[in-house]
Amino acid sequence: MSEEKATKQEALRQITQSVMSLLDAWQLTTHEMQTLLMLPSNVRARAFQKFRDGKDVLPDTPDTLRRAGYLLRIADALRTTYPRNPRMGARWIKQPHRRFGRRTPLAIIMNDGEGGLIAVLSELDCTFSWDLTGSKASHCN
Repeated sequence: MSEEKATKQEALRQITQSVMSLLDAWQLTTHEMQTLLMLPSNVRARAFQKFRDGKDVLPDTPDTLRRAGYLLRIADALRTTYPRNPRMGARWIKQPHRRFGRRTPLAIIMNDGEGGLIAVLSELDCTFSWDLTGSKASHCN
């Protein structure tokens, strides 16, 4: 295996393990994990165990990796929001919120797909929301 391929494989392994730790902390079902990561329905529980164990990595597809990136950014934003209580992120993701029409952030993500991921991340991370508006193109003097 070339050095470039090995480096990419190691990056995928780190992303996979980080995402699996997050989804396990949120106590999601296999079906919820499949939906969040846009994985085919034939990815079974034993495949998720291989992801956890580092024996396999998430598929190297743009959709899955983009969603994994959103999930990891959501986790970072939750750590910033609740720095003294790491369990609060798992609670927050499953609590109904007024800004989401009393739906849970998890329901928003599950039902609205990538748009839901963006909506939840925008709620948690004002810099992400700011960047979405195109504000980074304007310059302050």
